Amino acid sequence: MLKEAVLRTGCLDRVTSSAGRGDLALEVLAERLLLAVYAYGTNTGIRAVAGGEHGHSEDDLRYVRRRYLTVDVVRAMATEIANATFAVRQAGVWGAGSSAVASDSTHFGALDQNIFTEWHSRYGGRGVLIYWHVEEKSMAIHSQLISCSASEVAAMIEGAMRHGTTMEVEGNYTDSHGQSEIGFGLTRLLGFDLLPRIKRINHVKLYRPAAGEPDAYPHLAPALTRPIRWEVIAEQYDQMIKYATAIRSGTGSTEAILRRFTKANAIHPTYQAMIETGRAQKTLFVARYLRERDLQREINAGLNVVESWNGGNDVIFFGRGGDLTTNRREEQELSVLCLRVLQSALVYVNTLMVQDVLADDEWANRMTNVDHRGLTPLFWTHVKPYGEVRLNMGRRLSLREA
Repeated sequence: MLKEAVLRTGCLDRVTSSAGRGDLALEVLAERLLLAVYAYGTNTGIRAVAGGEHGHSEDDLRYVRRRYLTVDVVRAMATEIANATFAVRQAGVWGAGSSAVASDSTHFGALDQNIFTEWHSRYGGRGVLIYWHVEEKSMAIHSQLISCSASEVAAMIEGAMRHGTTMEVEGNYTDSHGQSEIGFGLTRLLGFDLLPRIKRINHVKLYRPAAGEPDAYPHLAPALTRPIRWEVIAEQYDQMIKYATAIRSGTGSTEAILRRFTKANAIHPTYQAMIETGRAQKTLFVARYLRERDLQREINAGLNVVESWNGGNDVIFFGRGGDLTTNRREEQELSVLCLRVLQSALVYVNTLMVQDVLADDEWANRMTNVDHRGLTPLFWTHVKPYGEVRLNMGRRLSLREA
């Protein structure tokens, strides 16, 4: 599947040597890069993959890894496969394209002798977090390696703003850990909707839109609190826009900016304005969420997609018990990105396979609306993840592009 996705999308065409002009033939380089990506993406390691039937030694693969396979190269490969999937996807089979993504973190075990390895109380183990952004039809558009204590709100904003694919993100589904009042304020300024599934939503307070109207909403009285201080927002509006512009342009780190906007810095006037903006936006969202049953289903379905993506990680990243066994940050990030490339290739090829089957009228006519809603390209029952590694660039899958 990886080979087929690479040959069809051409995502290796722009790979060049990080040390200057290389002397390897392009065909040989492509084969060794595929094997190295497979070794990192399955977590089996280069030594295990080098013993397969392909004619490349362990030293050959390690040389290509050092000289050609960088984090930027693998990230570009994943982006190209995602864009190619969006391009070949048929609306008649999969429905109209979505402008929202679901984001969530998953825990990967890692060695203790690493400054990024921390104990995570929720997952109950030492390791790091991988924060995924996955769109409605199971294609990941962004991934990040973060520490267990890092802000998931910052990771959510980073992924929505810097995914690099052709998708226009207008909404982001998260769980309770990916939202906060500051997060609501920033996403409002950045121009996309934060759509969380909030734990204990019955304890959330709604802010009044204006002062001097204590009896305006008698049925909501138990859930209402003080009015929004619009004058604070107006005074600091220019400063808030500057922070949002810094995030959008990449001149400021989202993590660093959010670190300034904490309760420990509550007297900061821009913090006060930002949190008032967030409270207003959160009130709007909660009122809409409680009123619209379709929105509740939409958010729940989106988060189920990213949970399914995490289930695929366990199948593909099977080597060494699924733990990251290196202390180097770059190696860890490379493993995660290679995993994303493998899973993206799986989704790409499955998309073409399903479309090929449904191109037959006999099969297409059996599909009901309920069947179309349940259709997903993220399945792996037909995949054999273990066994010998064989690579034959001449063997192809007979699949139509669209």
